[in-house]
Amino acid sequence: MNMKITAVIVALFLLAGCSTTGHFKVPEGSKLYIYERPEPVEIMAGGAVTTTPFFWTAAGIPPGSGIPYRLEKDGKVLKQGKLRAQFRVVSIFWPPFSLIYWPMGFNPDITYDLINDRQE
Repeated sequence: MNMKITAVIVALFLLAGCSTTGHFKVPEGSKLYIYERPEPVEIMAGGAVTTTPFFWTAAGIPPGSGIPYRLEKDGKVLKQGKLRAQFRVVSIFWPPFSLIYWPMGFNPDITYDLINDRQE
């Protein structure tokens, strides 16, 4: 029994170390592209988006810095800009060298409202 609990805890730690989750509001039928990645992210029920973390280039506060995004509908760009990023403390402890490669993530305490252009 203790081995199963330990395995679950280790699995949760691994998943937390290699992902970041944010909450989004986007227009119906639109596709959200994050960090110039070729595929749109999957927006789950409630607006949750989970993806791999971001490099240091995503650090900072918009409009000049942050995580680049693009919102498209029917192949046309509706809007694009930058999202607020947050340093991931887990990257300090996550091997190998997550602090170097994946230190930035979404801020889980805010909602990225891309309908009303608010990040709070």
